[in-house]
Amino acid sequence: MFESAIRQSKPLPDFDGSASHEVRLMLAGTVQDPTFIRFLERVGEERLRSFSTHDFLVLDVLRRHQAALPPALETRLPGLVEAGVVERHGRGRGVRYILSRGLYAALGHRGTYTRERGLDRETNKELLLKHVRDHEADGSPLRDLRQVLPALTASQVQRLLQELRDEDRIRVEGTRRWALWYLPKPL
Repeated sequence: MFESAIRQSKPLPDFDGSASHEVRLMLAGTVQDPTFIRFLERVGEERLRSFSTHDFLVLDVLRRHQAALPPALETRLPGLVEAGVVERHGRGRGVRYILSRGLYAALGHRGTYTRERGLDRETNKELLLKHVRDHEADGSPLRDLRQVLPALTASQVQRLLQELRDEDRIRVEGTRRWALWYLPKPL
């Protein structure tokens, strides 16, 4: 039931109202996302047969952009990455999983893939550098620089700023919340 609903891009079966002595089941028949059906067609019928119900549940969670994957399903991610259906981005606790680039491209949704994946590290550093350059006269506090990259945490922005500083592309004056970022002083 779950596999069929996910493959047809329909809502998952709803067991609300079930009790220990009776089961109530609601099946919805409305296709929610026709592009997801094409996505699964691109995966190929042979490969889909090797997927378990848990694999389909993982794909459904990723399709719906839910915040967190249930811990019971996290073990399925390495197999889906190996199959080329899911991509891993980031490291450590900041790792994120999204549907693969090839499948977004095949569906004609390259822009959606780029938005989901986010910008690469060098692009983020260039955006920070541009902001510092544009506000050179007053300096740029961390709170302003965080607004440049709202998808990143404060520590991620600070790490990018430290890299720029280590590369001698920016400098900092002051400490803690009074710190301001500037372009390097001319020699």
